[in-house]
Amino acid sequence: MKTQHHILSLNRAILIIGGIALLAVIALPIWRIELDAAQYPEGLELLIYSYKLEGEVDIINGLNHYIGMKTLRADDFIEFTLLPYLIGIYGLAFILVGISARRKLLNILFGAFLLFGVISMVDFWRWLYEYGHDLNPSAPIKVPGMAYQPPLIGFKQLLNFGAFSIPAIGGWIFIACGILLAYCVYVEWRMVNYKTS
Repeated sequence: MKTQHHILSLNRAILIIGGIALLAVIALPIWRIELDAAQYPEGLELLIYSYKLEGEVDIINGLNHYIGMKTLRADDFIEFTLLPYLIGIYGLAFILVGISARRKLLNILFGAFLLFGVISMVDFWRWLYEYGHDLNPSAPIKVPGMAYQPPLIGFKQLLNFGAFSIPAIGGWIFIACGILLAYCVYVEWRMVNYKTS
């Protein structure tokens, strides 16, 4: 009867591979925001990693100054200190649950990972909201009632700039790991219910 509490070998392999992929996310860009305008036909790109910002950060900061947005600096975000460790912990948790093969631990991991994903997206939305709304009143360019919050995901027009926000490679890996984890939980749940029916 003990084997009833253990997860399938395929699901164990999925978890271990998912854990290794999550560890790789630490070094990969998670999100990207692209800005397009007539004066920048090649576009401007902001890449958000778990611990830093990359892309045309200086040019974007220069443009943001005119509309009163705060300067984007990685040092201003506690998330860049915590996120690499949190992703690393989840990556190791995936691997350890895969090795231990305990169904109970799989369910706990799923709940914790789902919560982490929701909190991360809410925090990212709050970050975008603050930068788009907390403007310097003495900025050179002021448009009454205008906010400059980039979209969490998708496209939004901000004055003469089009802002496009989408997961980068690390973000897609993160999403894929969540989907595969949900798949493992579903398969195990089906197995338990099939055996007891």
